[in-house]
Amino acid sequence: MNSVLQQIDEPSKVVLVGLESAGKSALFRGLSGRDTGEEANFRGSTVTVRRTVLPEYEHELIDTPGIRLKDDSVTTMLALRQLAEADTIVLVIRAPSVKTDLPLLLDMLDIAGINVVLVLTFVDKCGPGLMDQVSYYRKGLGVSVLPVNAKLIQDDSRELLFRAIAAARPMKRTPEIQSPPPSAVIEPAVTVFEHSIWGRLWALAALVLLFAVPVYVAYLFSNWMQPYAEDWIVEPLRGAISGLWSPFQSIFLGDYGIFSLGLYSFIWAFPVVFLIGVSVAVTEESGLKDRITDSLDGWMRKIGLNGKDLIPVLSGFGCNVVAVFQSRTCSSCTRRTCVSMIAFGSACSYQIGASLSIFSSGGKPWLFFPYMLVLVLVGALHTRLWNRKQLEPTGPLLANRTFLQKPSWRSISWRVKSIMKQFLTQAMPIFIGICIVATLLEQTGILSVLTRALAPALTLVHLPAEAAGGILFSILRKDGLLVLNQDQGSFITGLSGEQLFILVYLASTLTACLVTLWTVRKELGAFFALTMASKQLLTSIGSALLLTWFWQGILMTIY
Repeated sequence: MNSVLQQIDEPSKVVLVGLESAGKSALFRGLSGRDTGEEANFRGSTVTVRRTVLPEYEHELIDTPGIRLKDDSVTTMLALRQLAEADTIVLVIRAPSVKTDLPLLLDMLDIAGINVVLVLTFVDKCGPGLMDQVSYYRKGLGVSVLPVNAKLIQDDSRELLFRAIAAARPMKRTPEIQSPPPSAVIEPAVTVFEHSIWGRLWALAALVLLFAVPVYVAYLFSNWMQPYAEDWIVEPLRGAISGLWSPFQSIFLGDYGIFSLGLYSFIWAFPVVFLIGVSVAVTEESGLKDRITDSLDGWMRKIGLNGKDLIPVLSGFGCNVVAVFQSRTCSSCTRRTCVSMIAFGSACSYQIGASLSIFSSGGKPWLFFPYMLVLVLVGALHTRLWNRKQLEPTGPLLANRTFLQKPSWRSISWRVKSIMKQFLTQAMPIFIGICIVATLLEQTGILSVLTRALAPALTLVHLPAEAAGGILFSILRKDGLLVLNQDQGSFITGLSGEQLFILVYLASTLTACLVTLWTVRKELGAFFALTMASKQLLTSIGSALLLTWFWQGILMTIY
C-alpha cells in the first residue's frame, strides 16, 4: 500500500529534448523560474543534465544536453538516457528551421507511446507564416504545438505551457509533416567568418584577440597581486606556525606547501580562468563561437578534430582540468584526441605564469611568443601523428548559421559561475592534494633521487644538470619550473637563449602535470592516461632534439 502511495505522490518527469542551440536552457529557466541562464545562442549549451522539482505542478523538469547530429558524444548519450524515464517529452525546435530539424530529431528518437509537446523557439525570427506552421504541425503530429519566446516567458505563457504538458498525448504513429507551409524567416547575417577565402584567417585572428588579451591582462594582475599575497598572507602564516613540527611547516609553507605554492598557484590561475571564462561566455552568448568553430572546422579536421573541439582546447589555456571536463561535449570519436591536444598544446594558467616568470628572470621575455607558437604547432603535429586514423572523425557540420545577438550580463555571469565552480570544487582540491604529495616526496628524498637520475639525459639538449629539478617538478605541477628562480634567478640568468627556450619547452611538454593526468584517468581510464603520457613523452623528447639541432644550425650560420 505504501509503495502505491509513493508512486502516486512521485512527480511526473518532463524531459526537454532538442538539437543544439534550440533554446532548451532558456525554456528550462522560464518554466522552473530559476536562474539557470539566459538563452544560449550557440550549440551545446548544456553539458550536464539539470533537474528541478515543481511541487505546484507535480512535475520534475529535466533539461538535457543538445543532441548532435550523427554524433555519439557523452552529452548526447545523457540526453537519450533520460527518455527511458520520461512521462512527457517536450521537443524544443527552433522555429526558423523546424522544417529540417524536426524530421532529423524524430529520426534519432524512439518516443513511440510517450506523451509529447512540441515547442517552437526563436519566434522573433519568423514572419507571418508562423501560425500557419503551428496549425500544420499540430494537425500533422496530433500533439500540442506552442510558439514561445524562450528568452522572456511571461506568466500567461508559462501557464499555457504547463496546461499543454498536463494534456499531452503521444504523437500519431505516422506523422503527416511532408509538406509544411512556408514561413517568412529572417536569415542570419553573413559575416567575414563565412568568406570562402579569408574566413579562416579572420576566425584565427578573432581567437588570438579573444584569448591572448585575457591571458595578458591576467598576467599583469597576478604579477601585481603576488607581492601583496606574500606580505598579507604567507609571511603572517609563517610566523604563526613557526613553532610547529618541521614536516608540518613544510606541508603548509614549504617549496610545495599548501599556502605557499597553493596560494601562489591560485593567484596565477584564478584570473586567467576567470577572464578566459568571460571570453568564452561572450563568444558563446553572442553566437560568435559557432561562426568561428564552423570556419575553422576544415583545419581542425586535418589534425583529427573538428571545429566544435576548439572550445575545450582553448579552455585549457585557463585550466587543463576544467578543459578535460568540458571535453565531455566532444564526440566519442574525437574526445581522446581532443584531450591529447589539451595535454600537449594548451598551456594552462600555471604554465603560462611560470614560463613568463622564467623568461623574464633570464632577461629574455620576448622568448614567450615563439615558445607559445612552437607549443601550438608541435601540439597540432603531435595530435595528427598519433591520431592518423581519425582524420575524418565525424560527418560534415550541419549548415545551421547562428543568429548574432548582444549577450546579456546575466547570461554571461551564469556561464562564468559554472566555470569557476568547476575550478574551485574540482581543480583546486586536486591541486592541494598534489601539494601534499609533492611535499612528502621532497621530505623523503625521493625527488632528489629522481632529479639525479634525470640529469645525464639533459646533456643531449645542451642543458646543465641543475635544470633537472625544474623539469621534474614541472611534471608534478606546471608551475614547478619556478623552483629555478631560487637565489634571485642566478641559475636562469646564466643560461643562453637556446638553453632557456629548450628548458621551458621540455618542462611544459614532457608530460601533462599529475593533476591533469589524474583527471584524465578518472574520465577516460588509467590505460588511456598512461598511453597518452607515453606518446607525449616521445613527441616532447623528439621535438626538443630537433629544436636543439635547428637552433644550433642557426647559430652556426650566424657565427
